Amino acid sequence: MRTTTRFVGVLTLILLLSATMLYAGGSKEQEKASNELEIFSWWTAGGEAEGLQALIDLYSEKYPDVEVINATVAGGAGTNAKAVLATRMQGGNPPDSFQVHAGRELIDTWVVSDFMEPVTFVLKDNGWMDAFPKEVIDIISYEGEVYSIPVNVHRSNVMWYNIEIFEKNGLKPPVTVGDFFEVAEALKAAGVTPLALGDTNVWPATHLMASALVAGLGPEGYKGLWTGETRWDSKETRTALARFADMLEYVNDDHSALTNIDAAGYVADGKAAMTVMGDWVHGYYLSRGLKPNVDYGYAPTPGTNGVFIMLSDSFGLPKGVPHPENVKRWLEVLASVEGQDAFNPIKGSIPARTDTDRSLYDVYLLSAMKDFESNAIVPSLAHGSAASESWLTAINDIVNVFVTERDVDATVRQFQRAADEELK
Repeated sequence: MRTTTRFVGVLTLILLLSATMLYAGGSKEQEKASNELEIFSWWTAGGEAEGLQALIDLYSEKYPDVEVINATVAGGAGTNAKAVLATRMQGGNPPDSFQVHAGRELIDTWVVSDFMEPVTFVLKDNGWMDAFPKEVIDIISYEGEVYSIPVNVHRSNVMWYNIEIFEKNGLKPPVTVGDFFEVAEALKAAGVTPLALGDTNVWPATHLMASALVAGLGPEGYKGLWTGETRWDSKETRTALARFADMLEYVNDDHSALTNIDAAGYVADGKAAMTVMGDWVHGYYLSRGLKPNVDYGYAPTPGTNGVFIMLSDSFGLPKGVPHPENVKRWLEVLASVEGQDAFNPIKGSIPARTDTDRSLYDVYLLSAMKDFESNAIVPSLAHGSAASESWLTAINDIVNVFVTERDVDATVRQFQRAADEELK
């Protein structure tokens, strides 16, 4: 009996020690897990990856006890990342914070469906609401609450051109739509491809169309397309789409085999005179050792002078994330002057704030910052700011056919049908 009692006592002690060690181990694992921050994005190459790392380094300097997990999924414009993100969000396994285009892409996909927490407090508590233009606040807000923090701003409506080709042919960069067609005819007669397009992915054609719509409708008319105030089957929209069809007559024959960066390369290599693309092209040209205003020039897409078609990469706070406090600190870093200036000169974009250190930015980015402050700001179509993902998918499908068939009447009807379905 005494032996049995002694055995039970020893066994109990062993179990207690094991439980204590297990609890301690579990506590350490829990402590480790509580000090993580998973950042999900599609920034995997070049300046974008380096810019993200600069933000992570800045965060780590401020919060050295937090382990930052840089979760990236490669794929142009985030196509692959968005699919992975959807699986995780719908499966109840959201990343702590994820990259998303500011505007309708975030709002319609994740905010309306109640997957996101508002982050207005990040700006209000730090006194930063006025540091961002009102138009930017409007794009990132829903029902009076801010739902993402914009880390940068890109301009969509930029015409990049080969300076040598223009000088050789005695031409000036076109300012109006009429100028464009005069210049395009002159270049075509000289045996030069006027406009480079790379739409192996359909979005670059939609990107070009957005500039044509702004040129034809003006900023308010263009914004009205996304609210129903401007009809797709109106005379003005029909005329703008007809001009877009005319522009496509001057693009390279192999456009469907090229990416948007390939098309930018055609301009750099003298195979084409112009291309219309976002200002990530500037970063691409710099990576090739080209010099702005020497090897290449830039101007607003013809007909869009005074308008800034904006897109922005932003991050938010999903509901139910494992490390909400770490996310809040991450968002504060992104919104700060220090964070914006750490990221944007490397990424080749401009800060969403208007009070950053301009000495850090080059000649092109300074010109973009100046325009951002003074121009009418409108949301990008091709990059998730103007239309929901489902609506944009429908538009991309229509544009894909339009690029080949150029049937304005049929396209107008299809666009209006898609808008009626979206806005009903």
